[in-house]
Amino acid sequence: MHTLVFLSTRQVLQCQPAACQALPLLPRELFPLLFKVAFMDKKTVVLRELVHTWPFPLLSFQQLLQECAHCSRALLQERPSTESMQAVILGLTARLHTPETESGTQPLCRKHALRVLDMTGLLDDGVEQDPGTMSMWDCTAAVARTCIAQQQGVTAEPGLAPIPVEVRVDLRVNRASYAFLREALRSSVGSPLRLCCRDLRAEDLPMRNTVALLQLLDAGCLRRVDLRFNNLGLRGLSVIIPHVARFQHLASLRLHYVHGDSRQPSVDGEDNFRYFLAQMGRFTCLRELSMGSSLLSGRLDQLLSTLQSPLESLELAFCALLPEDLRFLARSPHAVHLKKLDLSGNDLSGNQLEPFQGLLRAAAATLLHLELTECQLADTQLLATLPVLTRCTSLRYLGLYGNPLSMAGLKELLRDSVVQAELRTVVHPFPVDCYEGLPWPPPASVLLEASINEEKFARVEAELHQLLLASGRAHVLWTTDIYGRLAADYFSL
Repeated sequence: MHTLVFLSTRQVLQCQPAACQALPLLPRELFPLLFKVAFMDKKTVVLRELVHTWPFPLLSFQQLLQECAHCSRALLQERPSTESMQAVILGLTARLHTPETESGTQPLCRKHALRVLDMTGLLDDGVEQDPGTMSMWDCTAAVARTCIAQQQGVTAEPGLAPIPVEVRVDLRVNRASYAFLREALRSSVGSPLRLCCRDLRAEDLPMRNTVALLQLLDAGCLRRVDLRFNNLGLRGLSVIIPHVARFQHLASLRLHYVHGDSRQPSVDGEDNFRYFLAQMGRFTCLRELSMGSSLLSGRLDQLLSTLQSPLESLELAFCALLPEDLRFLARSPHAVHLKKLDLSGNDLSGNQLEPFQGLLRAAAATLLHLELTECQLADTQLLATLPVLTRCTSLRYLGLYGNPLSMAGLKELLRDSVVQAELRTVVHPFPVDCYEGLPWPPPASVLLEASINEEKFARVEAELHQLLLASGRAHVLWTTDIYGRLAADYFSL
C-alpha cells in the first residue's frame, strides 16, 4: 500500500505547471519522493524542473528509484521510460545552461548543490525493443549526445560558467556506436559535464577501438570491464590487458572467447599467456572473473594463482575443464569465498564428478548462486551429489537446465532441498520422461532442440507444484524458463 505522503505527492503533481511553481515552497525532504513519483508517472515537466533545481549534492537513481517506505514499486527492476529519461537529461542540460547569476525557481543555494548525477543501476534486459522504454544502449547514446552538445555549445562568458556535474553511467558500446561514444568521452574532458563510466561493456569491438576507449576512461570510477564477442585470442588479450590493469579499483573482469590451444601450444601463444598472467597479478581489488568459452584445460591453476585476492564470483562456462582444474579450485583460497559459481557446459558426469563434489564442499558456507547448465548430470550423478549440494544452506539460485534428469530425479532434488531455506529459484530441465524416442545418453543439443510431449510436461509441472505446496515452499520458483531469468549480477548478491 502507498503511504498518505505518497498519495499526497501524486496529487500535487497532477497539475504540472502549478507543481513547478510550488517547488521553492516545499521542504527539501520531499524532493526524493517527488522525483520517484514524477519518474514513475512520467510527469516530465516536473521531472525536468526537479533535476534543474535539485537541492542535494547527489542525485542517485539507485537511491531514489528503489522500493521505499512510501511505495513498494522498485523502478530499478523495470526498463526506464524514455520520456522520463529524456526529462532527466533535459533537466541536466538546463542546469548547465542556466547562468550562475540566475536563481530560477529555487533559491540560489539550492540550485547549485548538485555535483553528481548517478544514472547507474538501470535494468539491462537484453535485446527486447519497446518504444516506450529506454535500453542501456539508448541511455548511453542519449548521455553521449548531451556531452557532445554541451561541449559544442560552450560559450565562455565571464561570470556565467556553469557548475560542473559528474554524470555516472554504465556504458554499452559496439562497432556502430564506437565513434560516437569516443567523441562523447573526449568532449567530457574539461567540460562542465564530466562523463564517468562505472561499468563498460564492449561487444564485437576491434582490439584497437577497445584500447582507445579504455584510455579515455577515468581510472577512479571504473569497477567492471566486460568484453563480449570480441574473439580476442591470447594475442589480442595481451595487447588489451595492460590497459585494463591500470584500473586499480576494478572489481569485475569479464572476458569471453579467449582461445589458446593448450594441446598444441605455440611459442608466441605461451609468451602471450605468461604476459596475460603477469598483468592479472596487478589487480588488487578483483572479486569477479568470467572467462566463458575460453579454453582453460589444465591451466586454471596458472590463472588463479596469479591473483592477489580471493574471488567471490567465478564463471568458467564452456571452458573444457579437467579434473585437475576442479581439484585445484577446491583447494585454492578462492573456494571458501565463492558466492557465485558458473560451470555450465563442462562435462561433470565422469571423472570430474568427484572433484566437483569436493569443490561444493569447500564452497558450501558461502555459495549463493550455482549455475550448472548443460553439465551432463543425469539422475545418478545428481543423487550422488545431493548430500553435498544440500550443505549449501545459503544457496538462493540453482541452474540445472539442459541436463538429462528424469522426473524421479527432480522430485528427489525437491524433497532434499527443503533444508535450503534461502533457495528461491530452481531452473530445471524438461524431464527426459517428457521426450519421445530420446537417445541415451542424450546430447545437450538434443535436450535443447527436441520436441517434448506437452501433456506429459503439464502433469510434471502440476506434480512439482503440489510437492512445493505440501512442503510449505510455494514461494520457491521451479521453472524451465532459462531465458526469462536474468542472471544474478555479482554486485547484487
